[in-house]
Amino acid sequence: MKKTSISIDMEAEKLRALRFYTEKKETTLETELEDFLAKLYEKYVPAQTREYIESMEEPAEPPRPRTKRQPRTPVDTPTAVSEVVV
Repeated sequence: MKKTSISIDMEAEKLRALRFYTEKKETTLETELEDFLAKLYEKYVPAQTREYIESMEEPAEPPRPRTKRQPRTPVDTPTAVSEVVV
């Protein structure tokens, strides 16, 4: 499904502190916001509407069958030529 961006304003110092402390918890602000938005979506969008939207999603491509690779043939490398001083 196509994604879009949203934008909100926040005081710079508060945002910097928030990023600092989310990193200490080994996460990111973006991950936390995505999780929170998913919870809001579940809370406010009726189940039938969510089901309808999910049914409109493009099906995932089936995995392509793996083909056997032909073994590589060794590349002929020229032999080193020694310099002969006469």
